[in-house]
Amino acid sequence: MTYVFWIILLFYSLTPLIRQRMIQTSRIRLMRELERRRGTRVIAMIHRQESFSLLGLPISRYINIEDSEQVLRAIRLTPDDMPIDIILHTPGGLVLAAEQIAMAIKGHPSKVTVFVPHYAMSGGTMLALAADEIYMDENAVLGPVDPQLGSYPAASLLKVLHLKDISKVDDETLILADIAEKAIKQVRKTVYEIIKPRMEEEEACNIARLLTEGKWTHDYPIDFEELRAMGLPVQKGIPGEIYRLMELYPQPPQRRPSVQYIPIPYERKRDTAK
Repeated sequence: MTYVFWIILLFYSLTPLIRQRMIQTSRIRLMRELERRRGTRVIAMIHRQESFSLLGLPISRYINIEDSEQVLRAIRLTPDDMPIDIILHTPGGLVLAAEQIAMAIKGHPSKVTVFVPHYAMSGGTMLALAADEIYMDENAVLGPVDPQLGSYPAASLLKVLHLKDISKVDDETLILADIAEKAIKQVRKTVYEIIKPRMEEEEACNIARLLTEGKWTHDYPIDFEELRAMGLPVQKGIPGEIYRLMELYPQPPQRRPSVQYIPIPYERKRDTAK
């Protein structure tokens, strides 16, 4: 019986690893399919909660320094005459990492296309802005890139100084407001530098100001029509391989699924005359 117990324990310990390796292989195969069809280097930055450890614990993902190191390395390994396709699905992350990746995208000599199947918020939007073209699902969104200091929007911290007498504002808030002002200027300058080669200077200034001034909440969804009205190079349409790739980044299973449907495409049959 002891041997049976250890065999069962080993089986349940190794099953998640084997399943993850199979998923990883399927991801690479789909990316190679897309690369061969489009003649590009494909880089996927897909941040979702995944359960891939031995204990199956969900791990939240966002843009960090490790991501910037990997993306910069992938771009360095890409010939100057080869276009790059970047698949973005991210809630954002560290400003430093996002700026590094955005500048590397901007500096690549050949065309860079970003595909957004669902959303690319905050730092993800900054990466999308650095591309030559942005292809989006018709329901996909980008978001503002206004800086956040901890749990506070930088723009809101600055607004406090206009709403209250400065003598009634505590020292910590004054310090945060000073940092907030610098953060907004820095991010606005970065966004301007990223987009100015593709548009008139005044238009680039207006877009950089709009995305960083705190006009919207940080999670405000900017849809395709609004982005196009701004003058950004957005197009509708996502290759089928990308939708299939997204299915290989599953959310951790729950005891009771919150969304259920029969996962096959339906076709409405036309009535035929008898």
